Amino acid sequence: MKVLVLNGSPHLHGSTARALTELETTLHEHGIETERIEIGKPDIRGCIACNYCYSHGECVFKDLVNDVAKKFAEADGLVVGTPVYWAHSNGQALAFLDRLFYSTFSTIDKTMKVGAAVISSRRAGSTSAMEEINKYFTMNSMPVVSSTYWNEVHGSTAEETEKDLEGLQTMRNLGRNMAFLIKAIRAEKERTGSLPQQEHTYFTNFIR
Repeated sequence: MKVLVLNGSPHLHGSTARALTELETTLHEHGIETERIEIGKPDIRGCIACNYCYSHGECVFKDLVNDVAKKFAEADGLVVGTPVYWAHSNGQALAFLDRLFYSTFSTIDKTMKVGAAVISSRRAGSTSAMEEINKYFTMNSMPVVSSTYWNEVHGSTAEETEKDLEGLQTMRNLGRNMAFLIKAIRAEKERTGSLPQQEHTYFTNFIR
């Protein structure tokens, strides 16, 4: 069982990374493997809606997105960590997620892959950032993992985040909940031999 952990911060050892480490440690304690991928510093451009991915099975831009897509296909869960910039997620992280989810819409079945957002902020804007990240999960039949508070830590640096005892506690509880859910889904899939059926017959539009 494996979870991909995306760090959307350009600071590899900053507040977001500190929160992710606490989560990863807990997942490891409960038998879940993790792989962290840094997406906050590479040159990632946004989706241009060219639909190249529909005919070729990958994004037209040959970069980290396509590499991560292959790992995403095999993962049981996805964690997306982001700092808060101007009351929302890091723009680069959102550009990465737009392309990751759009380019794999028809090639990767994301049903019951669990998802969790991890947010770091100095003070405010964390809940709006969390809402942005969670939308990627809820549009793809991915259960969203919650904790005992919003999945966030506070602090401008890792050292400041170290003092946010409730935030780090929230990360540990998030890890426990994520491990439990992954194991429960795996057990049910093994028992029944399948995942919930997803219908894709209708696509609402009002063109006559």
